[in-house]
Amino acid sequence: MSYAVDANVLLYASDRSSSYHQSALEFLHSCTNQTDFWYLAWPTLMAYLRISTHPRIFTSPLSAQDALNNIRALLRIPHVRPLSEGEGFFEVYEEVTGHFPVRGNLVPDAHLVAILRQHGIKKLYTTDRDFRKFDFLKVQNPFD
Repeated sequence: MSYAVDANVLLYASDRSSSYHQSALEFLHSCTNQTDFWYLAWPTLMAYLRISTHPRIFTSPLSAQDALNNIRALLRIPHVRPLSEGEGFFEVYEEVTGHFPVRGNLVPDAHLVAILRQHGIKKLYTTDRDFRKFDFLKVQNPFD
């Protein structure tokens, strides 16, 4: 079964000060040893770049080159696929967000959810509980 991985899982794997660091590394390693396709949306990868290199957000920020190298390594895994918006994305976004108000920090989550919906991806590994608001999506915390 295919699935997507959210930015927070990638960030924990890069943040040595996080209590989830080792668990995130083990989770990503287990993903690489499976044959199921797993997906990384471009907004997820850009969020990883933004946060992992930001000195006021990330405890030990990565250099821009190190962060890019991490993304490059992920995209070289044979069964990892990047995802982006396709034709008709806005209509999918409206469908996904039509059941409750989406504003502020929920907008990037809805953006990701609409991309996943557009590509038929129904499972997301994340620690962000806000994704549970989107009823078609099966949200799983990889550290539970």
